[in-house]
Amino acid sequence: MPFIMMTTLIDMVSIGLIIPVLPALVGSFTGSQADQAFWYGAVTFAFGIANFFASPILGGLSDQYGRRPVLLIGFCGLAFSFLMQAMATALWMLVAIRLVSGAMQANMSVSNAYVADITPPEERARRFGMLGAMFGLGFILGPVMGGLLGAIDLRLPFFAAGSLALVNLLYGYFVLPESLPPERRRAFGWKSANPVASLRGLAQLKGAGLLVAVIACSGLAQFVLYTTWVLYTTFKFGWGPLENGWSLAAVGIVSALVQGVLMGRLLRSFTPRRLAVLGLLSSTLAYAAWGAATEGWMMFAIIFLNLLSATVSASTQSIISSAADPRAQGGAMGAVGGLNSLTAVIAPLIGAPLLQVVSHLPKGDWRIGAPFYFCAMLQCASLVLAVVHFRRERVAILRPNP
Repeated sequence: MPFIMMTTLIDMVSIGLIIPVLPALVGSFTGSQADQAFWYGAVTFAFGIANFFASPILGGLSDQYGRRPVLLIGFCGLAFSFLMQAMATALWMLVAIRLVSGAMQANMSVSNAYVADITPPEERARRFGMLGAMFGLGFILGPVMGGLLGAIDLRLPFFAAGSLALVNLLYGYFVLPESLPPERRRAFGWKSANPVASLRGLAQLKGAGLLVAVIACSGLAQFVLYTTWVLYTTFKFGWGPLENGWSLAAVGIVSALVQGVLMGRLLRSFTPRRLAVLGLLSSTLAYAAWGAATEGWMMFAIIFLNLLSATVSASTQSIISSAADPRAQGGAMGAVGGLNSLTAVIAPLIGAPLLQVVSHLPKGDWRIGAPFYFCAMLQCASLVLAVVHFRRERVAILRPNP
């Protein structure tokens, strides 16, 4: 567990480095806020669509060849992506680079499969939380470093991120052990690696059901937030890379605190199902509040009040992982990764146009929060679906067999 946690931490720091500055880099090639929102959506879309098709394939390959080699491919993809973005001189280059890196990078889904390999089902929610804590810690360090470096030179965070990805490649090659023994591997099949087939198989897992729709709606809300956060705060509050870096670090602090410190204690009082419901309720209210915020400090206050939302991902992933065959954890987590990638594909097609529509409004106007109001509706739908699913599950358990 310490090995994969360190790998995830370095991975997330490198990704977090570029988040505060990528919209600004896109903006350096455009002439208006509306064009900036459109092309940032295109760059985000390129990564998501490539990752959607590649994630089930990489997950299936990790079931046959092991987690370690697929993670190493992902680190190569990230290093290539960041270094090429640092040297990009046109928008089409950014789009092309993100397509290639999206196809090579499925690190989070493979990391989740790695954790499932080494963890009994009853411990998975806590350990997915530990992995999520590394994700959060990476988002504390990465965006702050990216904001500070971006204030010096807009392309400097990309060079730093590429260097960290290369460090992770060396760490993975020389230190990270394999988690999947040969006797638990299964042959790769193109049919099951088809992203549509993998999603269908995920939905058919006993115990999954409507949770697939919950993950889809919740994931779409999360990726709309990721797609629009920096531009939204820029349009509404006039924030730059430094302020955005600190705000994303605050998100990371909450995630690391909840998943790394509080998750084990919460699981002693609540089941993963109850935590998922409470987290969805909290995030529904938070999205609406972010959209309505009139001062920048309010964004930070809502981040720290929205503690329970950090439990949703670990809780749902533990339920899905427990429902999957032990020999097919890579495929199952790859399907979840593919589903998240699909929402990442759709998110910029929704978030960027919503920002385009309100980009002309004056700073502080409540209508600039349109993307976040949409996210609140998605999270509300997730909440309803989760409650229905868990009630059906409870009724099925209580109903006597004929």
